[in-house]
Amino acid sequence: MYENVRDDIQKTLDEIKEAGLFKPERVISTPQSASVSVPSGDVLNFCANNYLGLADHPEVVAAAKDALDRWGYGMASVRFICGTQDVHKELEGRLSAFLGQEDTILYSSCFDANGGVFETLLDAQDAVISDALNHASIIDGIRLSKAARFRYANRDMADLEAKLKEASGARRRLIVTDGVFSMDGYIAPLQEICDLADRYDAMVMVDDSHAVGFTGPGGAGTPALHGVGDRVDIITGTLGKALGGASGGYVAARAEIVALLRQRSRPYLFSNSLAPVIAAASLKVLDLLESAGDLREKLADNTTLFRTRMAEEGFEILPGEHPIAPVMIGDAAEAARMAELLLERGVYVIGFSYPVVPMGAARIRVQLSAAHSTEDIEKTVAAFVDARSAMQA
Repeated sequence: MYENVRDDIQKTLDEIKEAGLFKPERVISTPQSASVSVPSGDVLNFCANNYLGLADHPEVVAAAKDALDRWGYGMASVRFICGTQDVHKELEGRLSAFLGQEDTILYSSCFDANGGVFETLLDAQDAVISDALNHASIIDGIRLSKAARFRYANRDMADLEAKLKEASGARRRLIVTDGVFSMDGYIAPLQEICDLADRYDAMVMVDDSHAVGFTGPGGAGTPALHGVGDRVDIITGTLGKALGGASGGYVAARAEIVALLRQRSRPYLFSNSLAPVIAAASLKVLDLLESAGDLREKLADNTTLFRTRMAEEGFEILPGEHPIAPVMIGDAAEAARMAELLLERGVYVIGFSYPVVPMGAARIRVQLSAAHSTEDIEKTVAAFVDARSAMQA
């Protein structure tokens, strides 16, 4: 049987490659940092979600080493059996305080967190209204629920209001949006979303994975940035980006919501506990965030410099102030080719194409970090200019 299936699978793989959509995995042999080593040599790293440069921070690494001695390597259990340690409860409490929410529940990833919310809270009597550009984990999580599904155009408040009117007969209405849209760097208009939620009696959920740690007062994320922290009912996020870059996710929400998730959320109930070493290192990250104003300022300065210099050189970058800076290419094959040319010039970036972004909207998503120097940024801009010339030759 598999011989027939093998041919079909190989045909699909060949089609992906011919369309320029194949996604190879590059192997690095050093810790995640502003520069990394790949088989071709040392390169500047402009594609990691290491926004504050904490992935290899000495104090975070030391906290992880200490945690191995104190709490061991893994729990070999789910939380409700024998997988809950004091370090898990401490991290949940610290995240709740940091994000201004009543309680927090940890997951093995934010993908699991988003996958565990909708089915638990909503059924066929309810409705979920989702931004068209929300992360794949939100889309998949919604599919697991029996709720009626409505999709509004990205950040389009008139369309959101129209969908809320369509969903007016539902028992519960939940608006869900990314805080920052990962392929564009656009920030959701949470003030307007919360206003509409109040008007149409809806709850609000925000996936703030690309904001927590460096956006808003104290790095508390987009709800804090817009001053609506007390009006957002559910915040999901990751420990795998600005908060140390390892793995793990969370839901920070109203106390009753978190209590129900502990009883009914399948990814939480049936997945091993977050490794205690990650929980302990994440606590150290939260300590560092209390005095990380200089890192957040450096990240903002780096973002402004790169965006300004690339515009001066004639590249098309989607507007914004977020350290996600998409350099628009259009054609998938050309984006992949430019990424390879940049690697040859000592800059590690990735070309993003369909289905990660819309067909015909391929791009190089550059991600700035506080760990980058001004020299790193200027070298990267020069590499883009040189790679563009090579492609036009």
